[in-house]
Amino acid sequence: MTDRIILRTGEALVAGGPPGTAAEPEVVIGALDGPVGTALATLTGAQVAGHTKVFALLNTDIMVRPVTLCVSKVTVDDNRYTSILMGTVQFAIANGVLDAVRAGYIPKEQANELGIICSVWLNPSVATDDKLDHKILFELHRRATTEAIRKAMTCEPSIDWLLENQDKITHRYYQMGLEGKI
Repeated sequence: MTDRIILRTGEALVAGGPPGTAAEPEVVIGALDGPVGTALATLTGAQVAGHTKVFALLNTDIMVRPVTLCVSKVTVDDNRYTSILMGTVQFAIANGVLDAVRAGYIPKEQANELGIICSVWLNPSVATDDKLDHKILFELHRRATTEAIRKAMTCEPSIDWLLENQDKITHRYYQMGLEGKI
């Protein structure tokens, strides 16, 4: 296996906090001079109203490495939601990326050669939650980002695990549909 990382994918769900704070990022990781770099540049230049893409920042002018593009899965049309997404969650993603480098999931020596596209899901209910706990929201999104990167870089779940467990797993929302709850 080569040391070159062309394209890896991962996702994670981290919940357990108050309603609306769960995090479910999906990441694509790869070389900046490959398909991920092309996609990252294209997405950065192809801004769409309601789906603004921004780099993961520690603060207004401190971008993390590997360069990480945050892409919202939800149409953003509320100023408070935007501030939470482009504040607490963006900061959490940036920290999660650095945590992944620190843990060795992303080789530190490749931090300037790789790019990450992080699809972000943030529950729209946060915009109306006057008691939103930003610390919990931050921690869940930070952990989820690190976990999604870990899973991408370790190719988890493995195909063997998926084949072994396919018939043991039922999608939560499918089950809710069967039970008439949606």
